[in-house]
Amino acid sequence: MAAQDFNFLLATDSYKITHYKQYPPSVNKIYSYFECRRKKGSQFSEVVFFGLQYLLKKYLTGPVVTEEKIQEAKLFYQMHFRQTVFDEEGWRKVLEKYDGRLPIRIKAVPEGRVIPRGNVLFTVENTDPDFFWLTNYIETMLVQMWYPITVATISREFKKILAKHLRATSGNLEGLDFKLHDFGYRGVSSQESAALGGAAHLVNFCSTDTVAGLLMAQHYYSCPMAGFSIPAAEHSTIISWGRSREKEAFERILDQFSSGPVSVVSDSYDIFKACKQIWGDKLKERVMERSQDSCLVIRPDSGDPAETLIEVIKILEQCFGCSVNSMGYKVLPSYLRIIQGDGIDLRSVDEILQKLTDEGWSAENVFFGCGSALLQKLNRDTLNCAFKCSYVETNGKGMDVYKQPVTDPSKGSKRGRLSLRRNSDGFLETVERGAGKPEEDLLVTVFENGVLLQDYTLEEIRKNARLWEEEVSPAQHNQDQEPLDQHIINGLH
Repeated sequence: MAAQDFNFLLATDSYKITHYKQYPPSVNKIYSYFECRRKKGSQFSEVVFFGLQYLLKKYLTGPVVTEEKIQEAKLFYQMHFRQTVFDEEGWRKVLEKYDGRLPIRIKAVPEGRVIPRGNVLFTVENTDPDFFWLTNYIETMLVQMWYPITVATISREFKKILAKHLRATSGNLEGLDFKLHDFGYRGVSSQESAALGGAAHLVNFCSTDTVAGLLMAQHYYSCPMAGFSIPAAEHSTIISWGRSREKEAFERILDQFSSGPVSVVSDSYDIFKACKQIWGDKLKERVMERSQDSCLVIRPDSGDPAETLIEVIKILEQCFGCSVNSMGYKVLPSYLRIIQGDGIDLRSVDEILQKLTDEGWSAENVFFGCGSALLQKLNRDTLNCAFKCSYVETNGKGMDVYKQPVTDPSKGSKRGRLSLRRNSDGFLETVERGAGKPEEDLLVTVFENGVLLQDYTLEEIRKNARLWEEEVSPAQHNQDQEPLDQHIINGLH
């Protein structure tokens, strides 16, 4: 379906079209908010806010209601519910009064900001009392923000782990932005998932093969080229030569890509023999002819990730030697590196890097690729994302509202109009019940009455995300403590 053919009226949970009949009589405002609930014991204490601008630009900006779309929705819902429940009159008022633009205001955290769990991330309210029912009508679409937020958050957690080990074993963060490569394009559910997830990863890193994410960054975040890759082999380009000609397959790649780095998957048959007998013997001189700018990146792709990688690096040390950096850790020659792309998740990458450290190797030697653990093995409950109503007005009189389930206190919701501020101790906190001061509010109006009011570039978003914690005490990792980003003291760049 082309973007111009998208019918906004059909982009919601169907039961929501009946809600205009359910609100209290004379209600004239519904105010709701989105958060990633704080949950004790969760793996993540903070989230990276990203992706709202894409949803607003693609689906909500400009005239989104037409007579044709009203009629299409009317027929669809008549068939679906088998009774007349669609608010044809209400939607026609949107068309006539606002030329099909949505009388909605959205205030949000600037994209890229890292926010402690449990804080408001954006608010939604109607700007015209006739259209109170619109606020939660668009919940379905807006809650899909869980996906880019979660990917950006997981990607940043990878970066924190990589930064920790890189700094400890090399003394600097050189090359950090390229340490985690997005291998996830084929593993996601759709082209749009690839675009959203791929772009979310690019908030933190500049290394990817997910073209859809790059195109989204171009079209929606004004970034001509957000990420980079290198020529790389896959198993088909190796095994098509036959088992007896693996050396010729490797040599062909060296010939074709004599300048610039190149990655060669080397486990089609025996990764250890390939490293020792082909790369480290038959093609040793060819490898040594290359430079740091044209390095060979060897890729294991099976077996236990940590054990295999350590065995590979030991073989390469025997064949090519190594040096010792200023921190006392071993580094392969600059023309030779390894990328581990199989079995990579937050746990395994930390385990691999720790085992390398224990064996005396610097994190400089390795890159990582990640697919499903980065873009697909996650869901809305990973960060407990929720959209709830917190304030209503009836006949112009305001009332703070909330939910408080007796069976699960963690699902209690916030009350009243909300704002996000930095308190006197420097910590971010959500102020409820309309008690916040407008001049302190960090939420920015990004959308009003069909118009996009903020247009962030990926460069701006990356700057927001690159605030970094240089030293963190163990206590600060506790989920009950204030999140790490409340102690910002250093920048990655």
